[in-house]
Amino acid sequence: MKLFSPVLIVAFLFCFVTLYAGAGKTAFDLKGTFYGKVTDVVTKAPIRGASVYFTDVKVGTSTDAAGNFVFKNLPEGRHLIEVSHVGYTSVIEYVDISSDTKKDYALSESIVENNAVIVTGVGTSTQSKKTPFQVSVMHKEELAQSSSTNIIEALAKKPGVSTLSTGPSVSKPVIRGVSYNRVLTINDGVRQEGQQWGDEHGIEIDEASVSRVEILRGPASLIYGSDATAGVINIITNVPVENNSVKANLFSNYQTNNKSRSFNGNIAGNIKGINWNLYGSTVTAADYQNKYDGRVFNSKFNEKNFGGYAGYNGGWGYSHLLFSNFNLKTGLVEGERDSAGFFVKPVAGGGQAVATTTDFNNTSPEIPYQHIRHFKIATDNNFKLGKNRLLINVGFQHNQREEFGNVDDPAEKALYFDLKTITYTLRLNLADMNGWKTSFGINGMRQQNTNKGLEQLIPDYNLFDIGGYVYTQKTIKKVTLSGGVRYDTRNLDVKELMDGNIAKGAAFKKSFGNYSGSIGSALQLTDHLNLKFNAARGFRAPSIPELASNGSHEGTIRYEYGDVNLKSEISAQFDAGLELNTRHISFSLSGFYNSFSNFILYRKLQAAGGGDSTLNVGGADLTAFKFDQQKATLSGLEVTMDIHPHPLDWLHIENTFSYVSGRLKDPVEGAKYLPFIPAPRLITEVRGNFKKISNTVHDFYVKIEADNTFAQNKIFFAYNTETATPGYTILNAGVGADFVNKNGTELFSLNISGNNLGDVAYQNHLSRLKYAPENLATGRIGVFNMGRNFSVKLNIPFSYKISQ
Repeated sequence: MKLFSPVLIVAFLFCFVTLYAGAGKTAFDLKGTFYGKVTDVVTKAPIRGASVYFTDVKVGTSTDAAGNFVFKNLPEGRHLIEVSHVGYTSVIEYVDISSDTKKDYALSESIVENNAVIVTGVGTSTQSKKTPFQVSVMHKEELAQSSSTNIIEALAKKPGVSTLSTGPSVSKPVIRGVSYNRVLTINDGVRQEGQQWGDEHGIEIDEASVSRVEILRGPASLIYGSDATAGVINIITNVPVENNSVKANLFSNYQTNNKSRSFNGNIAGNIKGINWNLYGSTVTAADYQNKYDGRVFNSKFNEKNFGGYAGYNGGWGYSHLLFSNFNLKTGLVEGERDSAGFFVKPVAGGGQAVATTTDFNNTSPEIPYQHIRHFKIATDNNFKLGKNRLLINVGFQHNQREEFGNVDDPAEKALYFDLKTITYTLRLNLADMNGWKTSFGINGMRQQNTNKGLEQLIPDYNLFDIGGYVYTQKTIKKVTLSGGVRYDTRNLDVKELMDGNIAKGAAFKKSFGNYSGSIGSALQLTDHLNLKFNAARGFRAPSIPELASNGSHEGTIRYEYGDVNLKSEISAQFDAGLELNTRHISFSLSGFYNSFSNFILYRKLQAAGGGDSTLNVGGADLTAFKFDQQKATLSGLEVTMDIHPHPLDWLHIENTFSYVSGRLKDPVEGAKYLPFIPAPRLITEVRGNFKKISNTVHDFYVKIEADNTFAQNKIFFAYNTETATPGYTILNAGVGADFVNKNGTELFSLNISGNNLGDVAYQNHLSRLKYAPENLATGRIGVFNMGRNFSVKLNIPFSYKISQ
């Protein structure tokens, strides 16, 4: 499969559907004007910068200083609208657009988003209140105000979400206790396919370009197939600006701990339906530090990304061509130190040298390090077929991951995964039929992995995956029922795993097929109380590393063995939730129970004479791990409570608690708990929101946050696979505002935050660096997380209206 063949196919498809759909005068005959005003329900004051968005046709705008908005040339028909602003409860409803339609909206203050339009895990866009499962939404403004060092850590402030990290540059989402190939990442409608099975492999998406994130907690196999048994992270970057306007943005972020410097710029436009967006960003960071380790050698990284889209929105729908290129070089922290406790680095010719101040401050990773490139091009289309809608999304991704570990030959690629993936989605959304909203869909992927490095950890392989489903939703008064069924098949053609000219793993072919399904309901008992129930069956086919790995990563402590006889994981999950929203309090409670048959986990191997089984690779002794299967259960709960006492409407006291327990049905060597389950966590935030401080300072906020992570003693201690982690509390704070001119136009926004103000030395239970070697000078095992860190974020928007 040549590199440019899929690219040309995607580009040709985009051109074809655009020209076909646009043929004829009626294709460009956009109709309908929709306008109105957005105000505060209590003060009646206009809300500047409120988002007004039509999800199904991807058209949006924001209110001006007087709270006014206007859409021109909207497709006529019935559309779902979302009116939202940070600090307010969203208004979501269907509106019928005709030649001229006017409607005003009044928003109520609430720091907890209890309703939003979502597209994740459903057949067509709908209200989160009407879904039977739990979905959280984070907007760009909320991400900008976060005190976290990266986007995954920001998402981990949401209930049920954690992060598995390998330093500040690599963080993976963990949903309800599981990660890797059980959590699916979607980016602008395309499932992200890299090497997500590894600890030190992140999501590979430009963080500065993110506009919105939807987090689905629970099985999503019905819509997405295998690899979505725990949940979905849906990241949206490209959102069309309003018609006849051009908008640009300059963003910078400086973090003091590792001297991280981020710059991002983008420009977007929409002229008579022809719309585009183009962005670029750079990030450079030196080694981070904490009070126990000092500066952590080789935690540095640098990143250069660009992307965007171009397309057309018409009365027939829209057609967009999306592209992105992610480029990251990041060091791999080994944690080796001398007897005095100083970090050491390998030197040419053999031996080690103590890392210097220059080494710590340098932003170019040293041996060992990895270089990740992820190129993506996709065509995203939505066609109006009478009252029905047809969605087509076809994408091509090229993921290249190189790992360098030979200081005598720095250009030598110890590992080089060359992964090419074509993804496809076809969905037909039928028009409402007596209140039923039904969708039929087909999606899947074709994938090819080739090893181009000196060593092989996983073999070359070809994969073909396809699945079909039906999903339906029906609202009967205050009850919304939804569910569906799906069947998937996955075929693998795996080549021999080679060690030079010697085969260390046999070739094989395997097929996995299974069905998924879900059924649930959302009951809006009153205007303030909502209940949710859902039952789902999901499946996940074993990944290639689980089936066939035999090798090690540079910079890790493990040698991994796969098992070709692994079976598909089957999960049965039951969810229940309660949401209560009143004038003084917002409260939500959700619980889940997830039973897995054939749950795949890895454990240490034991040597025949006792103790750990180790292998010497390149002069280093690595502990051997092997993938295994057991019956297991995961259960837990998430609680969110926001207190906003009247008349102190500016004050919010928000509490978020997450707890998950993972158990094996049959204990292994006396160990009954699943490995690497996040510790219970309670986050308490006291926040003040002030809409207008002066004529020039708007949307001012100040907050202080206590992040309490409890001890995790329920561990998989068999074969010394996992160790307990003590609890800790870190304090964070933030302040920020929008600065406007006398006309109410935003000049810039400034967000200043402090993370770990007490400079607490701690280890997150899911940090891979926790298992780095012992510091012989102190007796402490592993490397600790980042210490005190301040962040300054500056955003400068530009906007230009084009006269019609």
